[in-house]
Parts: sequence; structure tokens; C-alpha cells
Amino acid sequence: MASVYKVVSSQFLCQRSSVKLTSASPWRGSWYSTAAEPASSPQKEYKFVVAGAGSGGMAMANALTRKFGKGKVAVVEPSELHFYQPMWTLVGGGIKTKEDSSRTMSSLMPKGADWYKDRVAKLDPDNNTVSTTQGDVLKYEYLIVALGFELNISSIKGMQEALDEDPMFCCNYSYNYVDKTFKAFQNFKKGNAIFTQPASPIKCAGAPQKIMYLAHDYFRKNGKLQDANIIFNQGLPKIFGVPKYAAVLTDICKSRDITVNVNHNLVEVRHDKKEAIFKLMDKETPEYVTYQYEMMHATPHMSPPEVLKSSPLAGPAGFMTVNKHTGQHTKYSNVVGLGDCTDIPTSRTAAAVAAQTGMLKQTLAAIMNNHDPEKVAHYDGYTSCPLITGYNTCVLAEFDFDLNPLETFPFDQGKERRTMYHLKKDFMPQLYWNMMVKGLWNGPGLMRKLSHFGFSK
Repeated sequence: MASVYKVVSSQFLCQRSSVKLTSASPWRGSWYSTAAEPASSPQKEYKFVVAGAGSGGMAMANALTRKFGKGKVAVVEPSELHFYQPMWTLVGGGIKTKEDSSRTMSSLMPKGADWYKDRVAKLDPDNNTVSTTQGDVLKYEYLIVALGFELNISSIKGMQEALDEDPMFCCNYSYNYVDKTFKAFQNFKKGNAIFTQPASPIKCAGAPQKIMYLAHDYFRKNGKLQDANIIFNQGLPKIFGVPKYAAVLTDICKSRDITVNVNHNLVEVRHDKKEAIFKLMDKETPEYVTYQYEMMHATPHMSPPEVLKSSPLAGPAGFMTVNKHTGQHTKYSNVVGLGDCTDIPTSRTAAAVAAQTGMLKQTLAAIMNNHDPEKVAHYDGYTSCPLITGYNTCVLAEFDFDLNPLETFPFDQGKERRTMYHLKKDFMPQLYWNMMVKGLWNGPGLMRKLSHFGFSK
């Protein structure tokens, strides 16, 4: 394990960006990040406005401020806390506490940026302005949209009530409820333990089943497995989108006697009766099935925030429409986006956001130098999903737009490995806090090239 850390550490510490830029590029220069205080000056002009300070927004805010200096960047973000959400599987499994997953927003915000601790009320790309709910109007030369996903818990009938009232009904996708999951493990007695994934897009498509494998391992270690019937009800037609890893996960489920039902989409929870109703998505006429549960982990529907869906930046499905290789908006050339709220067709993970951060640096550099971004930036859809399969095993899935494996290490990552578990549990959180949110980590592209002796994308 120490050798893996040494290799990874040596590569990311020397890597600033996979971008190859000319001497005229505005991105040349030193990099740093310090804390900030909320801004108070309304109706100001900025070179850059960053809408949202999740993983992608915070990384871009730090990178832009570091390069262009004080007073050039405004960030609109209402939250007091910033969360490393990939840790919530570990919280649900009793491995980490939810407090481990958070930092104050002020400790991560770049000192030279103006932070508007407020929500975006309106995106007006025709007039190059962003308005906040408190009445500030921020004019920009360039807009970076990183508004992420909102949880639509109430879109599944009875789910909110179940989360509030049923101690055996849980969800790792919310900081408010994530600590219910391990308590449900501990209090489980006998019956169905059901884990769900909706038919609609979600953050980290592997998370709904990661917690299931931890439940299986916990039940096994604590003498509860013989009384547990573990079921994965997946609203989509496959257990996982990438064929290589889908085959691996299917074999794992078979070996552990886990029932997998595809095309089963959760539509209602009746927690007073301990019932869950699923719509069968492969039927021509509506058809539903009901399951009893002793314990249930449900994944809610998710979508971009309403302020984006109702703006000129959004397409018919509500996502911000961008060039998938450059992140540039398809109509407004001075607007770019990254992360969950865009229509970039890849799995929505922190790893994808890291790679997209590097993409946006290239794109903005090209735009500001009057170059064609498509001749400079070319995001290949890289994303990663560390599929935890137990309390000491993990399958590190990495892939591209075409669902082809794009693996970093020079061995087959389609196997359960303890080293990959510790990479996920111990190394990745440090990488996130110390590199990614500071805009210093653009994914493992260089490391992948080196580990494969140049014979990799």
C-alpha cells in the first residue's frame, strides 16, 4: 500500500495541469489558495463570476483567483459548509463520521475572491449578469456555472416522511440523513434489506450499490446474514453502465446471493406498512410491484436547480448545454460549465469534475486568446467510480465517454483489491482537500501515461 501511495503522491505533486499552453496564455503563473470573507459590495463588475462552490466551482474559483488576482473573481454560494460527498458511503458504513466529510466554506474560498453568500436568483447570459436573491447584480466577462444537483426527495411519494419517521429507512445522499444508515445496519433483525437506484441521472451511479456491499459484509461479520434477504432494485436496465465492471458486479452479487432486479424504479414508500412500490420500466403498460422491507436504503431523484432549468443556458431536459469536449456553452461563447448540472454525457463523480476543471482551464485560455477551444481542449469523458465491495475491498472503475475502461494503474482494475480500498478510504480525501478544491488536480492523466509507458490515452 505504501508503494502505491508513493507512486500516486509523486505524480500528483509534480502535476499542475495536463494543459499545454503557449507563452501568451493567461494561465501561466504561480498557484496558491487562502481563506476568504463574504463580499458585501453590490452591483459590481468582474472578469469572472463563478455560480456555485461545490467541487468544480471551488476548484475554478481558486484557480482563477490565483491567476488573475484580487477583485477579479466573484463566487455566488449560500452554504456555510463544503462537503466531500464521496465520503458519505464510508459514513453510511460506519467507517467515517459525517463531520469528517465537511469543511467550512470560508476556509476553502480564495482570499482574493469576492464571496456573495447568497443564492443565484437569475442567470442572464444575454446581458452578462448574474443576480442574487438579495438583489446584487454581478456583471461578468466570463461565467463559470457549477450549480450541481438538487435532491428531489419529495418526488418519490412518502420518501420524505420515511426519512423523518422510520429509523430503518435511510439515504446516504444527504448530510442530514447519512448517519441513519449505519444505525439501520446495527438494528437490522430479519427480512428484506432493499437498496434502490432510480431510472434518472444521479450523482455517482455506483453509490447505491456500494452501501449494499458494505451491508452484506456487516451482516456477515455480525451474524445477521442468514436472516437477511439483500435486494438491489435498479431502475435502469443494467446493474452498471460499463460492460467490464457490470460483469464484475454481477458475479459479486451472484457469489453473495444478492438479488438484482433491473427496471425496478421506486415510486412510493409506505413506511407505516414497511412497503415500497416499484414501477416496472420495461412494461408497455404501467405495472407495479410491492416489496416489504425490514431496512431500506433509497436513492432520490436529482436534477439541476430550478434557476438553471428556467434560464437560457438550459436545454430541454434542464441541463446546461455545453460542448462535451470543451465545456463551452453551445450558444454563449463566454459561458462555460462543469459537473452535475451540465449535459456532459459521463458519470457524475468528483473524478469527472477534476478532469473537467483541467478542460475548463484550457477552454478559458483559448477563449481569452481568441483561439478555438476545440483545438486546445479535448475532454474524453474520463470519470472514476471506486466501487467499494466490502470493508477492505474495492473495484476501481475508470472509463470514458464510450464506456471503455480508462484505467490508471498497470494492472487489471476489474478485480477486488485491498489497495484500491485504502486508496478510496485514506488517500482520495486528502487529494480532494489538499489539491482538487484548490484547483491543483486535473485527474490522473499524466500518471496513467507514465504507468502505462505512454501506451494509454
